[in-house]
Amino acid sequence: MQIRKATPNDYEAIYEFVQTAFATADVSDGTEQDFVVQLRQSANYLPDLEFVAVEDNEIIGHIMLTKQAVNTNKPLHAVLVAPLSVKQNLRSTGIGTSLMQHALKCTKQAGFEAAFLIGNPDYYRRFGFKETGFYNIKNNNTLPDKYVLAFPLKQNAFNSVTGSIKII
Repeated sequence: MQIRKATPNDYEAIYEFVQTAFATADVSDGTEQDFVVQLRQSANYLPDLEFVAVEDNEIIGHIMLTKQAVNTNKPLHAVLVAPLSVKQNLRSTGIGTSLMQHALKCTKQAGFEAAFLIGNPDYYRRFGFKETGFYNIKNNNTLPDKYVLAFPLKQNAFNSVTGSIKII
């Protein structure tokens, strides 16, 4: 398996991949592939932080990170991790973990201080994600607090921070 940056030549395959991957996901609203397109078309898109896992020229995983606004008492340079997807028959083989670790490493190197996501806390805790309330950041989303998670990319990123977040 190779992890590399996604390119415009991958976009059609990524759209179909994300659609198929989320059709069998535990939690899905069926629009994740359209969300990817929406994020790419936004001013928050970070082309250097969209990755695919490839094996034998086939996409087997995808992760995307975009700029995320956070309403805090001091500036916080943050990203949104969304979505992360892995081919169904290859789930629980470490591909998602490899994609997440690679993406967070690249995000930290790019100078971002924090990452946020909406997802299964049981899955994302392994990477160090915690409820935003743990970091004194109020969840302004319609989802329960346990699904809106944050991770400090920079040591002490959340020290003395208070505020709120509304994820797109």
